[in-house]
Amino acid sequence: MHTGSDILDSGVFVRAADLLFDAAVSFPDLEFLDFGSGFKVAYKEDDVTTDVEELGKVITERFHSFCKEYGRELELWFEPGKFLVSESGALLVNVNVIKQTTATVFAGVNSGQNHLIRPMFYDSYHHIINISNPTGTPRIYSVVGYICETDTFAVDRKLNKVREGDTLAILNAGAYGFTMSNNYNSRLRPAEVLVLDGKPHLIRKRETMDDITRNMVEI
Repeated sequence: MHTGSDILDSGVFVRAADLLFDAAVSFPDLEFLDFGSGFKVAYKEDDVTTDVEELGKVITERFHSFCKEYGRELELWFEPGKFLVSESGALLVNVNVIKQTTATVFAGVNSGQNHLIRPMFYDSYHHIINISNPTGTPRIYSVVGYICETDTFAVDRKLNKVREGDTLAILNAGAYGFTMSNNYNSRLRPAEVLVLDGKPHLIRKRETMDDITRNMVEI
């Protein structure tokens, strides 16, 4: 079952579950019911998220009642991928240019839609932090990438003063980040680092140009 994304109201899941239960009685050999996902994660400070504890209580009660009606116990499945990993990943980018215009201040970074396409593809919000200057005076910036396409991570975003060479953290990159990345314009994908118990572990090496040309053949 797929009810959508960023759902807050447990009642939406319950109504969808009732539809699934109605359909399931027509299939006598089921082993499980898959309720999918759609749980909302926090993209902004003080963002409201799905109350999974409340949802769990409501769905569990309905599911047990259905299993009695069905005549045997089934497995209850969920697929909360984004809910589990979205907030666990951040894309770290370096600022390579600051450009003042009459409309805004651009902070150009060494990344783009080839690494995190969600802001350009879905107009999705990703919180950005200047981790190199955490106490700097806040200013308004537009954070843009290095590809001459629609390559804007954020428009008119308040960040602590950004300087060339600073590192920015683009949050919520753990879901639909690396998996949607690409080699547009022969750009290389970055390395991936897992921080476990406070210690960094390289889990995917940074790509090289050899990786880009590996499967090319000479005709």
